[in-house]
Formats: sequence, C-alpha cells, structure tokens
Amino acid sequence: MNIQDAQKAVDEWIKDHGVRYFDELTNMAQLTEEVGEVARIIARRYGEQSEKESDKNKDLGEELADVVFVILCLANQTGIDLQKSFDKKLDLKTKRDHDRHHNNEKLK
Repeated sequence: MNIQDAQKAVDEWIKDHGVRYFDELTNMAQLTEEVGEVARIIARRYGEQSEKESDKNKDLGEELADVVFVILCLANQTGIDLQKSFDKKLDLKTKRDHDRHHNNEKLK
C-alpha cells in the first residue's frame, strides 16, 4: 500500500467507524502521546533503561503503526497529499545528502 492508499484507508475508516476526525490540536496531542509510547519501548528495550514487566509484551510495530495512523489523520484533515510531500522530501534528501553521510567520520 502506498501513502495515498493509506490516507484513503484512514479516511474511510474514520467515516465508517469514527464520528469525525478529532480536531488538529487533539490529533497533535495524540501524536505526541503515541510517539512517547514508541520512545518508552525503545528506551527500555534497546536503551540503557531496564524494561518493566508491564512493558515486555508491548508491540513496537503496533505503536509505530499508531504514530503513522495519527500522521495520516493530520495529513487528511489539513489537505496534505502526504505521498507527494514524502516523494519531494526523499528527492531533496537524496540530492542534499548523497555524499554527506559517506563522508561523515563518525559513521565509519
């Protein structure tokens, strides 16, 4: 599924299962909460913090999907074609960073 299809799927889900989109500010807060959940798993599972028993069964993929879902909601409700924006950003990063990371001594 490409990003455009994902945006359409989220919009259809909102129409079929939700009442409406939360407002943009609420979705921004929701996004922050979801990113926090991802950060907690990463910090405890891959970082130096010990993982609590209650966190050991948390699914990182599911939490990342929550982040993507809210981002797609925000794109839909603000009229952003995220596929177009992503493609443009990837092209920009490719041109700008083509040699940059290869020349970074910290990455060798």
